[in-house]
Amino acid sequence: MAQPEPAREPAIPLPEKAAYTAKLEVVVIPVSDVDRAREFYQGLGWRLDADFANGTDFRVIQFTPPGSACSVIFGKNVTPASPGSAQGLYLIVPDIEAVCRDLLSRGVDVSDVFHAANDVHTGTDEPYLFGRIRVDGPDPAHGSYRSFASFHDPDGNGWLLQEVTARLPGRIDPATTTFASAKDLADALRRAAAAHGKQEAPTSQPDAKWADWCAAYIVAEQAGQPLPR
Repeated sequence: MAQPEPAREPAIPLPEKAAYTAKLEVVVIPVSDVDRAREFYQGLGWRLDADFANGTDFRVIQFTPPGSACSVIFGKNVTPASPGSAQGLYLIVPDIEAVCRDLLSRGVDVSDVFHAANDVHTGTDEPYLFGRIRVDGPDPAHGSYRSFASFHDPDGNGWLLQEVTARLPGRIDPATTTFASAKDLADALRRAAAAHGKQEAPTSQPDAKWADWCAAYIVAEQAGQPLPR
């Protein structure tokens, strides 16, 4: 029997433009063994940005996940939180199965890919991570935001992988379009070029403003806005 399509949340309109900019840049995670944590996060393939100590009572280490604009820091006397108490730390990825394979090759005990049962969130399985009733495998429709996997660092801090391939409307300011890697930008250019080719085909005439059209397409696609035609 076909499962009913879960209700989708409505698009959230962009707020009034603020008179300032503020970028979330660092998340602090509590650990008990700084060197062990450093070895673990370095083993994930994350970039080591800093390892700074001030005497024997303070040390801070900063890592940045590949393609992320936000980093994590941990160390000695950087947070009063209990080691392992950080849960539901989301890592957004474009291909969750590929990322899981990479983590497994690095010796990380990552879960199998799962999705939530009809968006039901009742149960006792890892209450701080999305999808407490887990169904094995990726979302059958491969919908954006709907496939997950999880892993923990040595202290038990919980990380959640979430596959996002297309953003919901209103989630990205079109004035701040960014790409995590050259590959992501190249993929966007290829999609825009294919769409522009269909737009150009009926006239059989080259479009002198093709670059403007493709740029508008890429920005709209990433921001979840209507695509140009």
